[in-house]
Amino acid sequence: MTSGSPLHVIDMEPLFDANAKSARRLVADAIEAACRSTGFFYVTGHRIPAQTLEQLDVASRRFFALPTEDKAAIAMAKGGIAWRGWFPVGGELTSGQADLKEGLYLGLELPRDDKRVVAGLPFHGPNLWPRQVPELRDVVLGYMTATIAAARALMAGVALSLGLDDGYFEQFYTADPTVLFRIFRYPATTETEQASEQWGVGEHTDYGLLTLLLQDERGGLQVRSGDGWIEAPPIPGTLICNIGDMLDRMTGGWYRSTPHRVNNTSGLDRLSFPLFFDPNLAAAIRPLPQHALSDPDLIAADRRHRWDDASVHMFEGSYGDYLMRKVAKVFPELGARVLLR
Repeated sequence: MTSGSPLHVIDMEPLFDANAKSARRLVADAIEAACRSTGFFYVTGHRIPAQTLEQLDVASRRFFALPTEDKAAIAMAKGGIAWRGWFPVGGELTSGQADLKEGLYLGLELPRDDKRVVAGLPFHGPNLWPRQVPELRDVVLGYMTATIAAARALMAGVALSLGLDDGYFEQFYTADPTVLFRIFRYPATTETEQASEQWGVGEHTDYGLLTLLLQDERGGLQVRSGDGWIEAPPIPGTLICNIGDMLDRMTGGWYRSTPHRVNNTSGLDRLSFPLFFDPNLAAAIRPLPQHALSDPDLIAADRRHRWDDASVHMFEGSYGDYLMRKVAKVFPELGARVLLR
């Protein structure tokens, strides 16, 4: 636990060592406790160099400080169905409301002749990079490589926490994962915006398996717990992890995808860097062994728990199906372009 938050802090270092069985078991038990309580936890021992974290922050601030016309040169409209590029403040919707943030959408760096890109697979393609901040490319790709390695290790821990073989998710869902990375800037808000409860990002859950979030020192992330909304303040050198809707679906609600939101009241710009480590788009989402949820009363209770009155346990299909439906609500224009293909 932390002194400023009830969220667990877990040293994930043993998960990188397949031979450290007893230590890995302890980490898996800690993951289970965190996922059963809030669905959010901090991790140390993630093996991402401190220098990389610092360089990512510096390069990102340089990008957001560019004139609007320079950022617009890599606008999302130019990324097509790859879902890449920059959007301005108010350009993304959560629950139908415009968010008080701007962002740069990125993902795995794929050349245009990659078979997935040639086939027109949504959410796959080359990234759009600002020529005015050339260092951003190498910093982002280095950070993504290290964070994906941490995500794979964490999913092995999640599998162990559920009584599965540590390679379960790798075998059935993430051998070729969907990996999306975001850089968000939440501008300092006015007193009027704070009074009107205009959120940096409104209440939502994440869509996939696991999110790993790097946040700066400003704070503002809030997590909904059984006792109401709690703060998830930054802890230097850590990442915040939370589980997404697909893990909620697979575990029959044993692990819950917890609603969260952002309200930047620091008086300064806030940066955050979420990486989403999710199933392959074609992967069929099914309950894990001994974790099916079919009781209509429990499903109804889950719907009441959600701000949008939608239970993930009613979903049938592939992860790509689920993601595309969600994207259509967040970026309607892009969603229409993808769904009408």
